[in-house]
Amino acid sequence: MVNFVVCQLFALLAAIWFRTYLHSSKTSPFIRHVVATLLGLYLALFCFGWYALHFVIQSGISYYIMIIIGVENMHKYCFVFALGYLTVCQITRVYIFDYGQYSADFSGPMMIITQKITSLAFEIHDGMFRKNEDLTPSQRCLAVRRMPSLLEYLSYNCNFMGILAGPLCSYKDYINFIEGRSYQLQQSEANGKEDTKYEQTDPSPNIAVAQKLLVCGLSLLFHMTITKTLPVEYNIDENFRATASWPVRFFYLYVSLMAARPKYYFAWTLADAINNAAGFGFRGYDKNGVTRWDLISNLRIQQIESSTSFKMFLDNWNIQTALWLKRVCYERATFSPTIQTFILSAIWHGVYPGYYLTFLTGVLMTLAARAIRNNIRHYFVESPTLKLCYDIVTWMTTQVAISYTVVPFVLLSVKPSLTFYSSCYFCLHIASILVLLVFPLKRTQKGSKKHESTQPVWSKKLEEENLLQKNSYSTTNNSFSQKEEITCRYQALKQ
Repeated sequence: MVNFVVCQLFALLAAIWFRTYLHSSKTSPFIRHVVATLLGLYLALFCFGWYALHFVIQSGISYYIMIIIGVENMHKYCFVFALGYLTVCQITRVYIFDYGQYSADFSGPMMIITQKITSLAFEIHDGMFRKNEDLTPSQRCLAVRRMPSLLEYLSYNCNFMGILAGPLCSYKDYINFIEGRSYQLQQSEANGKEDTKYEQTDPSPNIAVAQKLLVCGLSLLFHMTITKTLPVEYNIDENFRATASWPVRFFYLYVSLMAARPKYYFAWTLADAINNAAGFGFRGYDKNGVTRWDLISNLRIQQIESSTSFKMFLDNWNIQTALWLKRVCYERATFSPTIQTFILSAIWHGVYPGYYLTFLTGVLMTLAARAIRNNIRHYFVESPTLKLCYDIVTWMTTQVAISYTVVPFVLLSVKPSLTFYSSCYFCLHIASILVLLVFPLKRTQKGSKKHESTQPVWSKKLEEENLLQKNSYSTTNNSFSQKEEITCRYQALKQ
């Protein structure tokens, strides 16, 4: 953990230097790719020793597969290989080395690299093989129209800004950052028309970086002072279970899981700040003209803590992973997309049994929450008083349900996880099943609107914002001009 923090702070300083002295206006893309890759590999070597070779091996073999298989089927082979290689490494680390320990956890960066390998493979397949009219708006705008060079590929997978903690970004956004595309901003004017403006100079990320570093500091302070006094393991303490009342037990469940979140807030916000410090992550201006540096942000803390639905929580937690699951699995699944997506998420996270208990429970919770929302919510939205009461009740229910669901994710093993659930008499599992029996899910129309109407956890609004407000446009798309791509993104928003 110390190595991780030290390396991330070094990456922050390197990002400032990279933006200042290797700016795209002063340096060629080739030099920027080389420096970003070498710095990334150095940080990986410092943190994980020779385990870092796994990053190069996984990326190198995946690139070889892309070249020899061809664009028709390479996405399938890359997906199976990258996920399989990650799983083998996770099994080796967990069951051969230290079960439950995080020393030399080189699988963490490999999880991000796996996302990048699979995302890019699907984007190349979409851009170089599939017909344009067969693509969804998001697939059309993310499609890559030429094969990247080996240097570009390694730079995208192993750059110093994201090798340790991500977050995931699209290949086109990364390439345009390296090549220094001019910022094209679309702002809606009062009359509703789109006004495309051109920014000649890069906006400064200093304020955004400072704000995110402040969040990092507060999260780290909370983690070091509060988290250890509220261990999640205390939820299965025999004396606590025997003496505490149900309200006390559920209250402690909530606060102990809330206290476990700041370490993720720290790691993801720091990773976001590093990318911003390098000049990457700018997403445009809001209606007040304030810069937005959340293109690749991974969480929204205020929305997480105030979530009034399971969906709202997951929409704002690990955002880029949610988008990855949506793009490579949910949108492309031929049956049971929700179940397939949760299974992929469990496999990607690792091989601890607790992960699978969490995600299987998450399927039930998601379906039950959707059923309640579809069948009940509209009765409470007319009156402000009823709406307030509904929001309070759903906030409390959501926070308890989330905490109940993720306990096995923290405990990792089957026995303590089942001990916890059995001590609660599997109450929320049973409640979810009863909800699904009483309030069956509404059937959706077949056809193009299917995924839009059934999407369980990743909001269309977030996807539409990503499409409309991205400020870099790829030079890899030789078939479309920038004007056509802007139109593509605007049409995606309207749809």
